[in-house]
Amino acid sequence: MRKIILMMSVSLDGFFEGLDRDISWHVVNDELLRHLNERFRTMGAFMSGRITHELMAGFWPTADQNPGLSAPMAEFAGIWREMPKYVFSRTLTRAAWNTTVIHDVVPEQIAELKAQPGGDIALSGANVASAFMRQGLIDEFRILVHPVVLGRGRPLFEDPDIGVSLKLEGTRSFGNGVVLLHYSSHGDSSDGD
Repeated sequence: MRKIILMMSVSLDGFFEGLDRDISWHVVNDELLRHLNERFRTMGAFMSGRITHELMAGFWPTADQNPGLSAPMAEFAGIWREMPKYVFSRTLTRAAWNTTVIHDVVPEQIAELKAQPGGDIALSGANVASAFMRQGLIDEFRILVHPVVLGRGRPLFEDPDIGVSLKLEGTRSFGNGVVLLHYSSHGDSSDGD
């Protein structure tokens, strides 16, 4: 059965975005992008909330047409375009780029998606992550901690009523100071990073 893997970036003090939705503080280099592309190539789908999906759809569909784009970024553009996507939104009725709109996080519907053949499913977006966490639907957490302290912003885990026990599966540090923390939520072992 496929896994739901939350994949998000946070500052050292736990914010996934700064004030005014700022993510310009992300410390990204080709080493990190190559690692992410290796993971994403094996995925079966992307899941996100509306805001995250619209940010992605506003850039990645044609990003690789920019001659100044790095090779790993151009590769991700192709991965994103071709990958099936699910966007959780109560306001969207349709979305382009191989995207299915789902209006609510329904555990039975998520179980059906997980039972389909293919690679694991990457989940992103704080609101949808909270909804998945409330219902115990996240199998793994892959959190990229960036070497920056924002002081203010929006925390990734902002719902005080949600608690999850996690098992550390591994860590990896990158030359740019980013550290990947890989946890499973069900005590499952995995194949590492």
